[in-house]
Amino acid sequence: MNVKTQAADLLGKVRRYWRTPPEGRYMTYKEILSLSFGGNGVRVITYYLLSLMVSVGNAFIGNTIGIPPGQIYVIWLISVFSSFPLTALRARMIDTTRSMKGKYRPYLLTMGLPTTVLACLYVWMPYEKMSLFFKCATVLVFNIAFQFFYNFYADAYDSLINVLSPNSIERSDVLSIRSVIENLAPSIMNFAVPLAAKAITGENTLFDLRVFRYIYPPVFVLGFLVSMLVYVNTEEKIVQAKTHVAHMKFLDALRAVARNKYFWVISLAGWLGFLEGAFGNIIQWMYHYQDACTAAQYSVITLISGNASFWPNLIAPFAIRRFGKQKVLIFSNALNIIFIATMLPVTRNTGSPYIIWMLLACLFMNTFMTALGSLLTPSVNADIRDYQHYITGERIDGMFATVGLIGTAISLMTSSILPTLYDKAGLNATVAASLGYTNSYDVLYNQHYFVRICGVLIVASIVGAVLNVIPYFFYDLSETDQKGMIAVLKIRAMFEDRHNGTLTDERKEEAESILAEAKEYCEKELSLPSKARGKEARRQNKTVRAENEKVLIARRVRDEIEKYTTEGGRFRLSVAEKLAAAGPDGYGSVALPDVGSVKAMPKSTEQEKENRRRLLMLLGDVKAAKKAMKKDFPNGIVPFDEAIFDRLFKSEYENEVQISETLKKLRDAKDRRDAQSASLIKTDLRALQKARAQLGKDIKTAQNESAAYYRAAKPFLDALKTIREAEDYEACRF
Repeated sequence: MNVKTQAADLLGKVRRYWRTPPEGRYMTYKEILSLSFGGNGVRVITYYLLSLMVSVGNAFIGNTIGIPPGQIYVIWLISVFSSFPLTALRARMIDTTRSMKGKYRPYLLTMGLPTTVLACLYVWMPYEKMSLFFKCATVLVFNIAFQFFYNFYADAYDSLINVLSPNSIERSDVLSIRSVIENLAPSIMNFAVPLAAKAITGENTLFDLRVFRYIYPPVFVLGFLVSMLVYVNTEEKIVQAKTHVAHMKFLDALRAVARNKYFWVISLAGWLGFLEGAFGNIIQWMYHYQDACTAAQYSVITLISGNASFWPNLIAPFAIRRFGKQKVLIFSNALNIIFIATMLPVTRNTGSPYIIWMLLACLFMNTFMTALGSLLTPSVNADIRDYQHYITGERIDGMFATVGLIGTAISLMTSSILPTLYDKAGLNATVAASLGYTNSYDVLYNQHYFVRICGVLIVASIVGAVLNVIPYFFYDLSETDQKGMIAVLKIRAMFEDRHNGTLTDERKEEAESILAEAKEYCEKELSLPSKARGKEARRQNKTVRAENEKVLIARRVRDEIEKYTTEGGRFRLSVAEKLAAAGPDGYGSVALPDVGSVKAMPKSTEQEKENRRRLLMLLGDVKAAKKAMKKDFPNGIVPFDEAIFDRLFKSEYENEVQISETLKKLRDAKDRRDAQSASLIKTDLRALQKARAQLGKDIKTAQNESAAYYRAAKPFLDALKTIREAEDYEACRF
């Protein structure tokens, strides 16, 4: 197939799947390209704003504004402490969002705009006229604001892929495409900024305040406008019943996420590897403090270095399909250790005219491997959230950020390590004064201290890289496991929609197809791939792997359908029947063993462990429900009518459609310059917006009332759900 034919074939696919996704996929080509090109705007904002936000060793705050490392550390500590309540608020907002625009998309607009405005103001504050105290206070105020707005904006974009498709392989493919395209703008900026800085200042410097003021604000504004492509042209798709309402309260959600083993594995990798990026500023220091190259050469270096992130995007989809995420994560992180270590002898030869190019070679390979691992991070996080949905029945994505605050607490405990390393290596005010400098970072002009400081940071990075790779050996959630869980979630959603009267033909047919295929494959044996070589053997092995995957998914679906026929399932069902018979007020009178007795139960088999775990959870639920009943229903539980959500959500949808149509009419009136019609339309629009605000309040009130009822009657309601699920599964037994 020649290039012309390939191009025609690609163009044909783009036209065919522009508005309709390919079979077995969920995202149209329009969505994929909008996500990718719009991502350029998000990435420019996050890349350059992150370089301005407070951190130990931050060049803008330390070099440009002139705040010493000690004060930077204090600002960072206060800023981090402020993130605790702000992150909890953000998590709550995400998990309770009810909008036709989705769970994350609305925040690309509502958080992106204030982030952009704050970023522009941040660099234009009159720091040159401020005392040290006012500099610190100003930086602190802005960084506390960024903890909420910037983190919300960045998280909304990064997490959006979690809900655009339930297909793990599709998410990985889209992430590869997105990463190729969304890094175009940052790569161009990395090349252009050093040259623009040279033109603005006349010197080889990136730290002049004029550079930040004249270059960054236009970039932020343009980035925000481009990011609106994502907001306008994507659609979220979560596998759950249409009428499903999350009932988990804050602490319940925290406990649920805390039981997610894969969350801890991935989080631990990040927490242990906090030192891995300690070498990050070395090549920039080499240019600025050691005059290792010209501004033009440094532009080429940043372009080449940034280009290292491009190539992993081409190989990642194939590597994931062939080896799986776990092996790719282990391989890429293990090689990082080697490439970081090679920087150590390079930085000791500062007299060589080629040193910065040798360092670039090391950095290129390190960036390549880091990008390969980082490319998997969003897809892995999405799989972890699917697992959470599978084991709890709730989609509580926002709470992952809240539980992740444990990592922030760990960072607080370890945060003094890097400043201490800086200080011990000689990057401090005392050494600077002894060398005749006023700024601590000017120590890096001295060749001896430059080599010494770089060596310490590289060794620290090696230690961080070693610690970072260890947890990945315990991540065993395969792509096949994820597909099996999604299949089960689709079946559960189908039954819930059927009971609620909202089941569509499409969802029914999809679930029935999953069940039919599971019945066909669940009893088949797994096949061993051929050890022969050649094209035909590879083709046959590909078929074998696909068939084996169907068998494993079928077994997971079968286990779900038949879970109430096992000893543990029958035990759960018998307890549920007792609780259901007692009624919403009487579950507390059901005879259940105490905690001590449950903990003394045998746990030699998986069934015994499961029974023991379920009973402990039930006892905890009963205790919490009794407390909630005493607080919210002292005179007896009053059932909540869930049908109110149908009416409210329908009204909300109709209101959103009316607002959209009214805005279109308003634009048309303005285009016609019909002021009278525009005025009348604005009146209608204000009324609709007022109605939308009231609907939001009504939905919030209903959610609170529903949550209070669910908390107080949870053991009874869960029992009813278990009985109903057992009846549903009995009707489609294998």
